[in-house]
Amino acid sequence: EIQWREYFSDARLRRVIELALANNRDLRVSALNIERARAEYDIQSAALLPKLNANVNQSATRTPRNLSTTGEAFTNRQYSAGLSMPSYELDFFGKVRNASEAGLQTYLGTEEARRTQQISLVAEVANAYLTLTADQERLKLAAETLNSQQITYDLSRKRFDAGVTSGVDMYDAETSVQAARNDVATYTAQVALDQNALTLLVGGAVPAELLPSDELNPVTQLAAIPSGLPSDLLRNRPDVQQAERTLRAANANIGVARAAFFPSISLTASGGSASRTLSGLFKSGSGTWSFAPQINLPIFDGGVNRANLSIAKTDRDIYVAQYEKAIQVAFREVADALATRGTIDERLASQQALVDAAEKSFKINDARYRKGADTYLNALVSQRALYSAQQGLISTRLNQTSNAVT
Repeated sequence: EIQWREYFSDARLRRVIELALANNRDLRVSALNIERARAEYDIQSAALLPKLNANVNQSATRTPRNLSTTGEAFTNRQYSAGLSMPSYELDFFGKVRNASEAGLQTYLGTEEARRTQQISLVAEVANAYLTLTADQERLKLAAETLNSQQITYDLSRKRFDAGVTSGVDMYDAETSVQAARNDVATYTAQVALDQNALTLLVGGAVPAELLPSDELNPVTQLAAIPSGLPSDLLRNRPDVQQAERTLRAANANIGVARAAFFPSISLTASGGSASRTLSGLFKSGSGTWSFAPQINLPIFDGGVNRANLSIAKTDRDIYVAQYEKAIQVAFREVADALATRGTIDERLASQQALVDAAEKSFKINDARYRKGADTYLNALVSQRALYSAQQGLISTRLNQTSNAVT
């Protein structure tokens, strides 16, 4: 199994992911949901054990003389100490056990939800980091293109002022300069937006030393995924595990609803010592106890128990369908990623070849223009084709790494 720290080779990216796992607010909420579900499960499981309470009591009652049989007012005091067991239900029909099992599966399901959130967060941070890197590379390319076009425009202007060429070449060069200026402004804003998105995922400002450079290649060194992995690995996906936990909880709730049709037996008991005086509380002969078993048999409830059982069974059927859908979604996501992976290398190779061809074409046309053998139109067309191919190469490389993250 390849852990995410082994998968991402760039040290800065690993550190940014660690910061996100420590500070991301959504992941923090998921962790708190686990704590809440754990506490609810503890409450459910505690019902399997009897509860004992220790108590010490004093009661004082004053009887006025007009109500006294002796004609004198008197005060009656009573002291008691002991242990009591509140109503404890004997779980003959599995009501308490199934409720505890439902609570356990719900708790485990929240843990799987946190794992899902964590895996998604790692992928989101990695993709945000890679997108920022790619946009920085696009910005660098646009800035270099602007600088090159500005030099060409200055040359065209000088030739026009000298009467060597017409104004068409100069204005064609100026359109390229303005287009490049627009791209520089656009990608400058996009880089800022990418940094804001990364800051939100990390849960705070990313230190400057951890921000990516404007080169995508050093960041995109990712561990290779071995071929021939079995499809049953999808059962390990936490979203599939969560759907299974939810289905198990629904099955347990059927047991709770079914147990409501049977009698419930509860026990209440207490024992200790009682005395009229505090000094005689623990003397011989002061012991006292009580035992009160109770059996409740449902006879008529207007169909409430039957309706609750029907609801529990319907919920089970719903969660079966959701579990099946979770498996189908898992297969679809992996199949889509593999379909992209199967062609991305070919796309990358063809895009690189396109850049190489466009670069050669631009160099030839640019040299012909600078020597006065051709107008600037052909150089302009080939320069735009080269710029578009270079931008496409950056996008294809970003798609390749994003697909690997997926």
